Amino acid sequence: MWCGLHRRVFVITGFPPVVTADATVLVLGSMPGQASLDVAQYYAHPRNAFWPMIGQLFNVPPPLNYEERLMLIQKNRIALWDVMKNCKREGSLDSSIEQSSIVANNFADFFVAYPSIRHLFFNGAQAETAFKRHVVPMLRPESDNPLEMQRLPSTSPAHAALSFEQKLAQWQCVREVVEP
Repeated sequence: MWCGLHRRVFVITGFPPVVTADATVLVLGSMPGQASLDVAQYYAHPRNAFWPMIGQLFNVPPPLNYEERLMLIQKNRIALWDVMKNCKREGSLDSSIEQSSIVANNFADFFVAYPSIRHLFFNGAQAETAFKRHVVPMLRPESDNPLEMQRLPSTSPAHAALSFEQKLAQWQCVREVVEP
């Protein structure tokens, strides 16, 4: 019999990056939510605004299947990944991540393998915070070509403080970077 006294916290593992050799932008989430983990697709929750926003940014009408969505971002030199390789979390909310359990992805090797990536966009505050805490100290200083980093409002349905249109307005900078 299940009673509310015991929490079920699981170690979860994220996905490999979606990236091409010519990528110039990396969009970083924190860790996929349960809906994404269930189907092994980035931003799979039906109310997550990420894919609708990408479609609007690049004037592509919905619906696209997942493979077409990945081709759209790759064509526009955008890579996707998450800051965390694995962590312990109950449910899907970033606020439920056990901070002491975070293991970051290997960004030092990633940036060596994909040197054309110069712009990082964080999909929400947790991604930015985790990157600065767990990744930045491990990176070699880049004096001649630093990474440009910017936090954007989370596309998660849990982040309801801004409307879709307000979020989209802030995400326009992604298109501006890939299409100067």
